[in-house]
Amino acid sequence: MSGLILPFENTLPIIDPEVFIAHTAVVIGDVEIGKDSSIWYGCVVRGDVNVIRIGERTNIQDGTVVHVSSDGQGTYIGNDVTIGHMALLHACTLEDRTFIGMKACVMDGAVVEAGAMVASGALVTPGKRVKTGEMWAGSPAKFRRNLTENEMTGFAKTSPKYVQLAKKHIPL
Repeated sequence: MSGLILPFENTLPIIDPEVFIAHTAVVIGDVEIGKDSSIWYGCVVRGDVNVIRIGERTNIQDGTVVHVSSDGQGTYIGNDVTIGHMALLHACTLEDRTFIGMKACVMDGAVVEAGAMVASGALVTPGKRVKTGEMWAGSPAKFRRNLTENEMTGFAKTSPKYVQLAKKHIPL
């Protein structure tokens, strides 16, 4: 583990020892991160006014910001989730095995169900629900199509690749 790990109001993040946090990432406050997850370069995970929970084998790629709402919910990210570069996640829920594309934005109260995809650059507006097996794209994001069998099975292959890649980035 590396990165800048900071308490907020005496609450320190709880991070499994098998997590990779890049040295330029910042994790603040009421955050829990599960085994074999990775927080890549330039990410900010800020649990200052609510909670952030990140499951196991989830990869949050470079430049992503994860924050919460003080008036609503925290941010909940399941197991085996892939979040592309420069995504913005705010007070939302990403269930297990979801895929969030680069520069996507998922807003307050939105839910991305297990096995769903948000395309690169999409804006999932507050309270929307991306259902299992669906791909949403656009700004604002809308249902575009059902995922293919290959896309669905591909989710299971991405997480182990990032677990292995993260191990190579851990300083000796």
